[in-house]
Amino acid sequence: MKKMIIFLILVIAIICFIGFKYYSYQIDYTTILAENEEYEKYKEKEVYGLDLTTLINRAIDANIKNKVEKDGQGFYINNNKDSIEIEIYMKDNETTYKIETFYNSIEGFIENYKDIKFKCTKIEYHKDTNKIKYMLFEQL
Repeated sequence: MKKMIIFLILVIAIICFIGFKYYSYQIDYTTILAENEEYEKYKEKEVYGLDLTTLINRAIDANIKNKVEKDGQGFYINNNKDSIEIEIYMKDNETTYKIETFYNSIEGFIENYKDIKFKCTKIEYHKDTNKIKYMLFEQL
């Protein structure tokens, strides 16, 4: 009788553990989808520079929140987990810039590019977490 009770308690504990893990997975998956949606809405869309500054601020804030490390030049390092890298290709001088370059002088970017259109031409995801890893915007 004791063995049967111990066995039932063990089975219930295993079922509870599996249920908890599945529930945690579902919550994580839903969170990742919601986070990605904030960035994916820009894919293949034309946006003005002012909208791009919102995305720049969102990405920088996410990197700060996720404690992504910076290299010696002040650029965020890909951590293969939750870092976000955004680059902007400027046709004016045919140069690609990382967002940290504009973030340090965001007012100047807004002043010069608020009415200029950009288009997101590339999105990449982290392999392990499926979170947004990289975005490329091109000046139109």
